[in-house]
Amino acid sequence: MASQAYHGFASQQRESAAVEVVLVPAFADNYIYVLRDDASGKVGIVDPGDAAPVIAELDRRGWTPTHIFLTHHHNDHIGGVAELKARYRPTVIGARADAHRIPDLDVALGEGDRTVFGEQAVRVFAVPGHTSGHIAFWFEGADALFPGDTLFALGCGRLFEGTPEQMWDSLVQLRALSDPTRIYCGHEYTLSNARFAVTVDPENAALRARADEIAALRERGEPTIPSTIGVERRTNPFLRADDPAVQAAVGLPGATPERVFAEIRSRKDHFRG
Repeated sequence: MASQAYHGFASQQRESAAVEVVLVPAFADNYIYVLRDDASGKVGIVDPGDAAPVIAELDRRGWTPTHIFLTHHHNDHIGGVAELKARYRPTVIGARADAHRIPDLDVALGEGDRTVFGEQAVRVFAVPGHTSGHIAFWFEGADALFPGDTLFALGCGRLFEGTPEQMWDSLVQLRALSDPTRIYCGHEYTLSNARFAVTVDPENAALRARADEIAALRERGEPTIPSTIGVERRTNPFLRADDPAVQAAVGLPGATPERVFAEIRSRKDHFRG
């Protein structure tokens, strides 16, 4: 799959907030993101699990990275950091809670912290569940969210280090962002996620239509990313554990959202499709 670029604007009145986002495929299904702030020319990289495809993309565009943003400590998200830092000397930004597991970290941030990338204000959310120290980056002016492996298009990450309660709280926090917010997640899992989602939310017409669209995109070899918060709120069953229709569909009418979320996550863990 070739790298693809997208431009983000918060509104027509805020063109200074534009960020170019380049999707760089890596491994079997990872996405690394290369960002360029239009106003300042600063270049960032999100979750570089592999340095080689990032270097190739930077060379092709004539860009030099100034920042690296890391959502969590898994090697498929940080494996290329050492080589990129040695080559370009960017500032490496990651979770304070994961400082002991992320080498080469320069700036350690946590819940509610903010940093600056060129002309961009970047807010940090603590979103434990997939890992205990996981964070997400929200580029406020560009309305772009980089949630790593917490939130996927039509899915969420496995609970390797956290509890269902933690992950549900994390997802609710991200779900509260505005509908147009674009979601640049860590993996191209959407086709499998769609096949699963229709099994737990079968009466959702918007989900069925989206599943057909996703199948067509993947058939053409095109990415399903970015999604948006609005689309995920309507179609992602992991964000709808407090919806009576989803609760009834999984046989837990009136149950707490945490209990329903845990059931959906358990079913996905055992899903083969």
